[in-house]
Amino acid sequence: MFTGLVECRGTVLRMERHGVDARMMLRSDRTFADMVLGESVAVDGACLTVVAFDGPVFSVDVSAETLAKTTLGSKTPGSVVNLERAVRLGDRLGGHLMQGHVDGLGTLTQKKMEGRSWRFYFTVPEELSPFIVSKGSIAVNGVSLTVNGCAPGRFDVNVIPHTADVTTLGSLVVGERVNIETDILAKYVENMLRAWTKTASGNFPEKSGGVDAAFLRRHGFL
Repeated sequence: MFTGLVECRGTVLRMERHGVDARMMLRSDRTFADMVLGESVAVDGACLTVVAFDGPVFSVDVSAETLAKTTLGSKTPGSVVNLERAVRLGDRLGGHLMQGHVDGLGTLTQKKMEGRSWRFYFTVPEELSPFIVSKGSIAVNGVSLTVNGCAPGRFDVNVIPHTADVTTLGSLVVGERVNIETDILAKYVENMLRAWTKTASGNFPEKSGGVDAAFLRRHGFL
């Protein structure tokens, strides 16, 4: 699990293709003194496993699925990415809970200054819209942000100067694609309610998917 509070940036040193997958070597802006083999690191929001490391340089394997569903497949030597190590129990939860499982790609369509901050406007696949709500949380390239407004297939966020300075968001250009992870809570709720399709009489079944109707009524879903 991650929180969307980027620890530092990293630079891609090498991208080695091995058939349908790849191994990526990166240099982080700072050395993670207690890094261990097998630990998880979010690279631009995608959870990857450390397979080798030496000081600030480490390598991760990138599966065919990740290459196809995220922006990592387009990274080349010199590309800069956001890095976050997995959260530890007891750490402050300053952003929101994230899995590092990218749901889809968004595209930056507009950016404008608003006071001292930037307001970014993104389009996303419409199937992600049910999980994006105003004042809810969303991750863009692994950065935890608050949704200002949304409509089917689009949303906008504000990026404060600190976030623009310490992450890659400050260098995004219109037309650039980004990794999007929606709120994990919304996905679980949607999955539960999808099982509760109405019967011909218009009533919800008392049992479906191992969860009873009383549970959903008690928690305000029915």
